[in-house]
Amino acid sequence: MHTSSVPSAKDRKGADVVVVPVWGDKKKPYLACETKEFDALIKFPLQEGDFIGKEGETLLLYRGAGKEKRVLLLGLGSKKPCLPDTVRRAYASSVKALRAKKLKSANFFLPETDLMGRDMLGCAVFEGVLMASYTFDQLKGDTAKEENHCSLEKACFCGLDKKDAALLKKTATVIQSVNFVRDLVNGNADDIQVDRLKELAKELEKKHASIKTTILDKKALEKEKMGLILAVGKAATRDPALIILEYKGDPSSKEKIAVVGKGITYDTGGLNLKVGVGMETMKCDMAGAAVAIGIARAAAELKLKVNLISVLAVAENAIGPESYKPGDVFRSRSGKTVEISNTDAEGRLVLADAVNYTEDTYAPTQIIDLATLTGGIVVALGEEATGLFSNDEHLAKALEQSGERTHERMWRLPIYPEYKEYIKSSIADIKNAGPRKASAGSGAIFIQQFVKSTPWAHLDIAGTAYLSDAKGYHTTPATGVGIRLLVDFFEHRNVK
Repeated sequence: MHTSSVPSAKDRKGADVVVVPVWGDKKKPYLACETKEFDALIKFPLQEGDFIGKEGETLLLYRGAGKEKRVLLLGLGSKKPCLPDTVRRAYASSVKALRAKKLKSANFFLPETDLMGRDMLGCAVFEGVLMASYTFDQLKGDTAKEENHCSLEKACFCGLDKKDAALLKKTATVIQSVNFVRDLVNGNADDIQVDRLKELAKELEKKHASIKTTILDKKALEKEKMGLILAVGKAATRDPALIILEYKGDPSSKEKIAVVGKGITYDTGGLNLKVGVGMETMKCDMAGAAVAIGIARAAAELKLKVNLISVLAVAENAIGPESYKPGDVFRSRSGKTVEISNTDAEGRLVLADAVNYTEDTYAPTQIIDLATLTGGIVVALGEEATGLFSNDEHLAKALEQSGERTHERMWRLPIYPEYKEYIKSSIADIKNAGPRKASAGSGAIFIQQFVKSTPWAHLDIAGTAYLSDAKGYHTTPATGVGIRLLVDFFEHRNVK
């Protein structure tokens, strides 16, 4: 989508429609922006109660003259309280209404409120429009694409000064990386596989001088004695790999933040085979790795002042004669031996070797891993929040605050020492899975065994990375969760 802005409503060019926000009120809804341009047009529907301004409500009106033939009234709900995500969801609803009518261009008025800062308000509006405009039709035939093509192509935001316009440009750049992640997670598992992720990493290195890409292939993994990631990838037709992107946005600083992503390009469950319905969405099991490469892309595009090490631990958990077997023991890079009690608990295995290698090789000041790790986190938190586990109070708090600002919310869960009992093994140092109780916690504490002393956070995005149904500004199951969160985290990490 092409985005633009004008400093005042009178400067806007013609479009198919203009979107006008309205505050909802039980007695009388009223415009959320200062303009008298639409007073005569909207007077009757507001008086008659045809439009009450509840959140996400829309009403399309027509007029014979003006820069737009159509006016879309957009309900924001009650003015108090109005939160950023209220605005984000409402403007996403306007895009849904415009797409239903196959309108291609729109001018947007922003609401006026003293309940939040101008930056926060503008960002919410821009994100609502841009995120809701995402489509994934790459896998449709040409005829279906043409019949269903309903994307909004041009969006102009009215009343923006230079600072607002800069924020729009930045937000659009962030959402491009969100959509990059969405494309990867929505894509076919046979397309978004190890070799393709290698190619994308190399393309980023070629495009951005600030990015350096290193790829550890099977021989390099064997040399590093990464027995766990090698075990997971044994039965696949493509060898596992560790893909590393180093972004140096602040060469003068010794700070280095590592983002490690679980990249299981497809998860059958291994010999502990998943049931059919449980396998249908398992192309999304590389969402953590998609975020790891996506955040490197975003950092380079935005020229963020941060030193980042993005690590993709990539393998396919396939089945075949070479499959790793329940009951067998494998040695990790750290030297710890792991009994395989469940081949479907493979994500923590690739993360264990990846986290250990990253800490030893790059000495990061913080490690954040993201993984669609456990069904248990979905049972606990649903699809509304990411599970957060951490060994560091400051890091955990900073991530929680970023989650609140971006509405990519998270809930901190404990890593009690007693959880170690769940992964005790009689024949190895530890085993990779325990009982169903506290399954998300035992998954987290397994990964923690491979972190030495670095401040570390584990984000279980199993519920938030891939939704059961599209909703709100998420137009497909893949959400791209993690990009907006981490950009905000990088920008606020030194704010006390």
